[in-house]
Amino acid sequence: MTFKGFHPKAYLKSKRNVSTGLRTRTLIIEVISKKPSQIKRIANETQLSYRSIVYHVKILRKENIITSNTIKKPSVWKLTRFGQQKLE
Repeated sequence: MTFKGFHPKAYLKSKRNVSTGLRTRTLIIEVISKKPSQIKRIANETQLSYRSIVYHVKILRKENIITSNTIKKPSVWKLTRFGQQKLE
C-alpha cells in the first residue's frame, strides 16, 4: 500500500506510516537522490530539524534504502541500489 504524493520507498513495513513520517522520508530521499549529502545539508534543504533527519536517516539505513561512507566523518548519505529501484 502506497500513499499518493509520497515516494514509494518512504513507505516502510517495519514502521507505522503516518503522513508526517512519509513526508519527511520522501524529502530526505529526494535530496539524497539529487546529490549524496550530509545530514546538515539535508536538514537545510528540507527545512526540517536536524534531530528529525537523524531519526529518519537511521530508519532508512536500517531498511537498506540509504547508506553512508562510514570511513570518513561526517557521513555522506546516498541511495542504495534498492533505494533507487522504482516500484510498480
